[in-house]
Amino acid sequence: MFDLKWIRENPDAFDRSLERRGESPMSARVLDLDASRRAAQTRLQDMQQRRNAASKQIGAAMKDGRTDEAEALKAEVGALKESMDAAEAEEREASEALNALLSGLPNVLDDDVPDGADEDANVELRKVGTPPVFDFAPKEHFELGEALGLMDFETAAELSGSRFVILKGALARMERALSDFMLDVQTEEFGYTEVSPPLLVREDVLFGTGQLPKFGDDLFRTTDERWLIPTAEVPLTNMAAGKILDDAVLPMRVTAHTACFRAEAGAAGKDTRGMLRQHQFYKVELVSIVRPEESEDELERMTGCAEEILKRLGLAYRVVVLCSGDTGFGAAKTHDLEVWMPGQDTYREISSCSNTRAFQARRMNARYRPAEDGRGPEHVHTLNGSGVAVGRALIAVLENYQNADGTITVPEVLRPYMGGRETIGPDA
Repeated sequence: MFDLKWIRENPDAFDRSLERRGESPMSARVLDLDASRRAAQTRLQDMQQRRNAASKQIGAAMKDGRTDEAEALKAEVGALKESMDAAEAEEREASEALNALLSGLPNVLDDDVPDGADEDANVELRKVGTPPVFDFAPKEHFELGEALGLMDFETAAELSGSRFVILKGALARMERALSDFMLDVQTEEFGYTEVSPPLLVREDVLFGTGQLPKFGDDLFRTTDERWLIPTAEVPLTNMAAGKILDDAVLPMRVTAHTACFRAEAGAAGKDTRGMLRQHQFYKVELVSIVRPEESEDELERMTGCAEEILKRLGLAYRVVVLCSGDTGFGAAKTHDLEVWMPGQDTYREISSCSNTRAFQARRMNARYRPAEDGRGPEHVHTLNGSGVAVGRALIAVLENYQNADGTITVPEVLRPYMGGRETIGPDA
């Protein structure tokens, strides 16, 4: 959500951010509703004060025998009650309209986010590693997996429909190995605390991180009004919801390996072959909850934590900063990591690290108490990032470590997690 005081003082900056995202200016509508709400509140307060004063005057008039005056005051109090009821209804209506409007508006972009309409305007920050060169035509992951007999889309479709997969044998173990490897690096080397969170959450939890109400069609909902998480960002970030954290616990860094569930409502026809875009997938998520002055540096740190996974797997990748039109709803700034996929001859996203600043914290009322004397509670800043997407890491390993005979060389860093196995072949 937003700081209304900031919008009142900076309406042009608020509209400029929306326009950079391709949205219509909204400051006039926001400020009109805010003014109506505040005017109703002021009238209500004035009437409450007059009612309280009149009530005291009634008692005094009755005590002094001024019956006519007392009756007139009683009539005034009765009329005030009707007017107060109307003002309360007006204030409630304006507040609800204002909250509904604000809840559907995206976060204010950082000033240094590049302008652009879509992913074609994203700006590359750096390339790391060299894509492998093969003396044969590299295959895509699904060709490799199916030829090995370890990746089964047909049976998965019979069980669940499209955009599901069954992994077997060494590929199932490699998926688990990647998860364990990522968690070990993030917890043992980068100070993240591992969490095993619920996969089902309430509606207000998804509102807090910004998935609801705008993106309900992208989510799976149960019959008892719970929702399957689209990312562990949702429960991890909401661990701070409604709390005032001690300054000493910040920065708070947590990580989780979970299944994630997405309806992919807007992805019809995109990446229909293979594992790139599925309804169920696994991800190691990173979440940081920090003091406001720390969030810019924390975004760089988090990006580096995700990069380290790709470096140790020996995968070539690039880091891009998303342009204004491609930056997600809740983010003020986002870094994407895109890994080289030889079978597709291109880079594909494998991690997205975002600074949401106080946007999520305001929606979930997550605050901290600064150590400095005299400062009251303030909203924290929250960040989230993939550390990294496990399924896409598996795809990248298959395509980058494929051999001419269709076997897969296991990256050295994963071998301890796979019982020392060095190669995956049809017998796996």
